[in-house]
Amino acid sequence: MTNPHSKKLLSALDPLLPELELLYKDIHAHPELSMQEVRTASLAADHLRAAGYEVTTGVGKTGVVGLLRNGAGPTLMLRADMDALPVKEATGLPYASDATATDRDGKTAPVMHACGHDMHVAWLVGAAMLFARTRDAWRGTLMPVFQPAEETGEGARAMIGDGMFSRFPKPDAILAQHVMVGPAGLLSSRAGVITSAGDSLLIRMFGRGAHGSMPQAAIDPVVMAAATVLRLQTIVSREIAATDAAVVTVGSLQAGTKENVIPDEAIIKLNVRTFDETIRARVMAAIERIVNAEAEASGAPRKPEISVLDHYALVRNDPHAAKRVAEAFRRHFPAELVQETQPTTASEDFGCFGSEWHAPSVFWFVGGTDPDVFSKAKAAGKTGEIPTNHNPGFAPVIHPTLKAGVEAMVVAAQDWLSA
Repeated sequence: MTNPHSKKLLSALDPLLPELELLYKDIHAHPELSMQEVRTASLAADHLRAAGYEVTTGVGKTGVVGLLRNGAGPTLMLRADMDALPVKEATGLPYASDATATDRDGKTAPVMHACGHDMHVAWLVGAAMLFARTRDAWRGTLMPVFQPAEETGEGARAMIGDGMFSRFPKPDAILAQHVMVGPAGLLSSRAGVITSAGDSLLIRMFGRGAHGSMPQAAIDPVVMAAATVLRLQTIVSREIAATDAAVVTVGSLQAGTKENVIPDEAIIKLNVRTFDETIRARVMAAIERIVNAEAEASGAPRKPEISVLDHYALVRNDPHAAKRVAEAFRRHFPAELVQETQPTTASEDFGCFGSEWHAPSVFWFVGGTDPDVFSKAKAAGKTGEIPTNHNPGFAPVIHPTLKAGVEAMVVAAQDWLSA
């Protein structure tokens, strides 16, 4: 049975949806890259202030923390990430982004909310407003947090490094959600590990340049890098047991500027996903071994340089808190909309808040695909063709995704903040 206090909180949701839809479309049309979320943070902060929250901005550069104290009771943190990606939007939506920005390499890049963080902001703003408008239905302290730079793995740690743990009350629980491909409104979570560890590396391989007509005078880093990319594919297929899980993806190979010039160096950017620290260590060691061996086999004039672009730790849902959230969902939503999921190879920095603050945390997914579109794709065996997060065509269907996400956050939070 739905908590009567949750019903009271949610009774004001439908009239609020048009405002939240406008906010979502506004943020979608004006995306900002990691650590540049000035406009988005300002919108979030303005909504919190208007609702009566104490608001602190600039936490970890662009992060926003709100506090709404409503009598004695637990403190609950709700988190949404704000940043977008350097992706050229191809959704064709009337509110599509045509924004560009300077990325962290100093280059001009297109920018798009290709991972749904615009929806996350709208969800959290909606939940925060409902709690502020219905204070007789709950007790405690609500702490909405709008986090920068999830896409680069630096935002949570930036906020923590900026004194978040000493500046704000320690929460009794920390909750967050993420829009994903799946029927809109479907809620998926699990106890234990829910997202993988993620490591992104930049590998610089060195050769000796020469004219394209005289390869004998060169040490060709293009061939060196190509051989390395092929060899890296054997880590998962030949060094990791079939019962274990790992992903090694080379997403970028850059070398040279002209077809008849052999360059001096090549750059490989790759990403690793694992669910076990022992497997992670094995994969990382294999990458280093292969990269150095291919360079040596090519007669490279110097060893390759391997640097870390970003790192995400595993996100582990606290078993007791995860059970509590799942039970709250099952009391409120139809049974077919609440399911247990397997761990996903996506990665998140959300887990830093719970693990380093020593507070139980729960992370779950909300489907954002038009149910009819998903149903037809599933019947045709083509769900893999639905644009996923980080795809230029990714865009959640606004309804019922927007309402479902606000509802889920309110229902889960209310279980801790019951009056």
